Amino acid sequence: MGLRSGVDRGNGGDTMTWSEPLAKERQQILAGAKSIAIVGVSSKKSRASYFVASYLMGGGYYRVYFVNPMIEELFGHPVYKSLADLPETPDIVDVFRKSEDTPEVLEEAHAIGVKVLWLQLGVWNEDVASRGTELGMTVVMNRCVKIEHARFHGGLHLAGFNTGVISSRRAAS
Repeated sequence: MGLRSGVDRGNGGDTMTWSEPLAKERQQILAGAKSIAIVGVSSKKSRASYFVASYLMGGGYYRVYFVNPMIEELFGHPVYKSLADLPETPDIVDVFRKSEDTPEVLEEAHAIGVKVLWLQLGVWNEDVASRGTELGMTVVMNRCVKIEHARFHGGLHLAGFNTGVISSRRAAS
């Protein structure tokens, strides 16, 4: 997964280039996973990482681990300083960090044997995708684990998406 034949426009020859796993492959990744580590999780309720963590914890879909050296506890669970501190190797590392911070996360994830590196919406680093693929990892970029999970399980309407409301006016209470 993650590699497709393509043309390297830099040298004009056919090479293997990274492209995102297809929807069916992403569905298989999520279905096969038992644990997810969220790197860069925030304790601020307004942050996307908090919302994703809440969704994953509340659904009981996975064993969820939190990684952020600035936080000690979230939802009554410990927050680890690094991936190396986790009690197990997670199936997926879900990254909420700036794109330029992702090479370090990739190397740390690889060092502990992670097979899937998932970069959240707005996080894109083609060098990381290429390096991860070279290391035998599957890399997903610019996709939200929560949205993809809900999409594949018919829950987008329950999670605040596809509500059927088309008007820009506030609903009467």
